[in-house]
Amino acid sequence: MKRNIVIATVAAIALAGGGTATALAATGDDGSSDAAAKKSSVQLKDGDRDDAKENTVEVKAAKVTAADAIKAALASQSGTAVSAELDDEDNGGLVWDIDLLGKGSTWHSVQVDPGTGKVLGSHTERDEDGDASRVGDALKGASITAEDAAKAAAAKGTVTSVDLDDDGTAGAWEAETSNAKGAESDWKVDLRSGKVSADRSDRGDDVSDDDSSDD
Repeated sequence: MKRNIVIATVAAIALAGGGTATALAATGDDGSSDAAAKKSSVQLKDGDRDDAKENTVEVKAAKVTAADAIKAALASQSGTAVSAELDDEDNGGLVWDIDLLGKGSTWHSVQVDPGTGKVLGSHTERDEDGDASRVGDALKGASITAEDAAKAAAAKGTVTSVDLDDDGTAGAWEAETSNAKGAESDWKVDLRSGKVSADRSDRGDDVSDDDSSDD
């Protein structure tokens, strides 16, 4: 249920005389001011962003795992993590985008540097689509968090995204992994048991029966 909240990108400004760079705070749709947006330490070259090699390059470039990125986001902003995605921005920077459900039906989108684990910036907006209620219903009785799901799916490969399947019936996290060659696989992580199984709804043929669940 990745919300794809748009995060304001703010350019760093060099202070006169000292040469020290700072950044302006991003402002949310509701007028709230959030953490300053900073440049990622992981920058992709134009050639690395071609579809044929993008997955391989991103997997190798990201030193911070999905689980650690979620942990960093939660340390900077209270809430419940509902998705994490390794994403390349228009400016060439690679970031972890973490969506958190906060209090009062607010959403926080936090960017984490995949090279250092530091929080680069955040953006807050109020729930306009009723997603908060749907997510709350999907998480009722759940004992496995997004961070737990990321750790469980990591046994299958490098996790590049974790997302809550909030259709009300699946009761699972959806995780995507990539191997060293950039081949992607999709997985379901049970919200209560943490069991990992192959997600055959989209690309099931790419996942072997031997990898359908944890031992």
